[in-house]
Amino acid sequence: MAEQIYLTQYGLMAERHWREFLPAMVREMEANGTLMEALFEAQEITLDEMEALTRQLETEQKMTPQQAHDTAWEMIRERYILLPPEES
Repeated sequence: MAEQIYLTQYGLMAERHWREFLPAMVREMEANGTLMEALFEAQEITLDEMEALTRQLETEQKMTPQQAHDTAWEMIRERYILLPPEES
């Protein structure tokens, strides 16, 4: 039985962004059957890095949890979720 993949806000955000700004990549992934797996991986890596960086910022920079979360999101979002657009 195949493992069920669930997308959270990060995975859903990545899907919307990728479909709009990376349509060729999305078409290729859909043709290969790898889109959902890639979205899930992007979401999980983002969640892991967000958690670690948020804790680090709270501890080392003495940020509030909200400040740390917001700063971590700004630092990480373009690595896996909001990828640069394709060249036209």
